[in-house]
This record gives sequence, C-alpha cells and structure tokens, in this order.
Amino acid sequence: MAGALHLQFIFWSLPSFSRKEGGWRQIGKGSLETCTKNIARASLAGGSGSGVVEKPTIEITTPGRESEFDLKKARKMSPPYRVMLHNDNYNKREYVVQVLMKVIPGMTVDSAVNIMQEAHYNGISVVIICSQSDAEEHCMQLRVNGLLSSIEPASPGC
Repeated sequence: MAGALHLQFIFWSLPSFSRKEGGWRQIGKGSLETCTKNIARASLAGGSGSGVVEKPTIEITTPGRESEFDLKKARKMSPPYRVMLHNDNYNKREYVVQVLMKVIPGMTVDSAVNIMQEAHYNGISVVIICSQSDAEEHCMQLRVNGLLSSIEPASPGC
C-alpha cells in the first residue's frame, strides 16, 4: 500500500425523540460530531502516491451503430446525387416554396423561389446535390408533401 489518505468528516446529528403517553419527548440532544476515516490510497503511475487521479472515460458502443466520424467519412466518399423537382399542374407556387423550405435544411425563401421558378418554366430543376442517402430522404419527403421529385447521380464536373 503506497500510503493512506486521512479524511475527516464533520456532521450535525439531530436530536432524538421517543413517543410517550401524551406526545413526543426529546431523549437526546443534537451535537456536532467528528468522524475520522483512513482510506488507503492507490499507488499512481509515479509510485509516490501523490497526484490527481483522473476520472476514467467510459466509451459505450452500441452494436450496429456507426460512429459520427464513420458517418461523415461515408458521406464524403459516397458519390453525389441530385434531387430533382418536376413541374406539375396541381400545386400552387407558394405551396411548392413552403415545402422546399420545410424539407431541405438551410433552404432560404429566395433559393426556394428560384428553384420553383426554374421547375415551372423548364419543367425540371435541381433542388440540392448531396449524398445518396440524403437525396433519397429529401426526395421521399418532397413526394410525401405532394411534389413530383426524383434523384439522379450528379456528374463529376457539377
């Protein structure tokens, strides 16, 4: 054993009561008590027994879950895909802008209006270029909200 750590605890004890005929009766006084404990100190790397012991880091890995680093790496390495918006004769322009802003993260009003206008005049427009999994999710959300959309691989020079 490298040494002992001497700790002293001070605490206040409460008065004691007992139940007697006709009510409660105090049988002990409250007091200030001191308790001394000797705690064995584990030897540290230096062997001297002095220093600060750091709290151990516990890393819990859940089976089937990838780390955040792995997900970012996979997104960077996956080929880019385009989410395409197709013109339709059913949805109002204002509604298309609202859905684009709701579904696509960071979409501004100006960008949404430009995308809607391009789809209206040209029949199709690029909404966003992203990873395949994100493109599939965005396309599905656009379709759930009643818009015609598709995805396609983005060419390397885009």
